[in-house]
Formats: sequence, C-alpha cells, structure tokens
Amino acid sequence: MSVGPEAPEPRWAVPPVGGWTADDLDTLPNLPPHTELIDGSLVFVSPQTLFHSRAVSFFEWQLQSLAPPELEVVREFTIDIDRYNRPEPDVIVVDGDIVQDPGQTRFPAESVCLAVEVVSDESVTRDRETKPVKYARVKIPHFWRVENHGGRAVVYVFELEPATGAYTSTGIFHDRMKVSVPFEMDLDLTAITPRRRAAQE
Repeated sequence: MSVGPEAPEPRWAVPPVGGWTADDLDTLPNLPPHTELIDGSLVFVSPQTLFHSRAVSFFEWQLQSLAPPELEVVREFTIDIDRYNRPEPDVIVVDGDIVQDPGQTRFPAESVCLAVEVVSDESVTRDRETKPVKYARVKIPHFWRVENHGGRAVVYVFELEPATGAYTSTGIFHDRMKVSVPFEMDLDLTAITPRRRAAQE
C-alpha cells in the first residue's frame, strides 16, 4: 500500500533565528485565533472555559458602559510591547484617539490605560508573573487579574508605582468591586456566576 506524502509543516512551525517578531503575527499563514507572541515564541490558547468566557464578556460590557467617551474598550486584541512581545489581554481600555482604522490588528502599549487578564489553567504563570512585568515595563497604569475561586470571580487590582516602575496591589475583590481609577466603577462580581448556580444559592 502506497503512503501519501506527508502534509508540509506550517511555515510558522520553525521559528527564525532570534524568534518571531511582532510583525510576523500579521503575516504568518494559518495561525490559530488569539495567538500571542511572548519573548519571540508563539503562544496558543487552550479551549475556553465557561468561566473565562463569562468573565471576559462581563468586564467588556461593564467597562464599555462606564468608560468616559474619550476611552475605548476592546476585547481580545493584541498590543505592541516591543519587537518580540505582542500579547493579547482579554480586555483593554485604550485612548480613543488610537482607534482609527477598522483594519487595525494591534495597538501601541502606550495607548493602554487598563489591561485585564482572566486566568486559565494554562495561563497562570503568564498572567501572574510574565505579563505583569511586561505591562509595567511599558507603563500601563492599571492591571487587573481575574481568577476563578470555586466558581466565583476574584479580582486582583494593581496600579503602577512610578518610583519603582512596578505594580503594587491596591485591592483584592470578591463579590463586589468598587474602584475610582481609571474611572469610577461599582461592579457586582457575582453576576459572573452561571445563572443556574446563582438561582440555587
């Protein structure tokens, strides 16, 4: 029995010397959706959990409804950190002036005032350690990390400390999240809980 030719490897399977660059994300063929670039390496996302999907939708819509008109809220969109880092936060709040072209595929990091990451099992180290360091380095003023604790959302809020250039914790929120920066918000985090469970409690 003859054996057919093996399918060629995708061109992105073998990185160039020095790693991939931010520009490569726009030109590499057949990349899976929501591919990120971290330290010159392509990072692929695992299947999304219900908690992750609901949390991202919650923060996207809440922030959109509360943000002042000069700011824009965008879901799952890459930002340029440097040549070898182009992460995709789950939700970002950006300077509205930067949103000009429907064909845009990324925003400069300096336009971001808030980055929100919803932690998945496979992204714990990136979201707790790798990304906050990179976001702080490019002076994104606010960073939120959202985690699933027994089916309930816990939000860890950080603000850039200008003297050190690092994030400092400004609060850990469970059922209710009330903050004044980057703008006034009072959020019911229990709304992220699936409806059936919420109705039973």
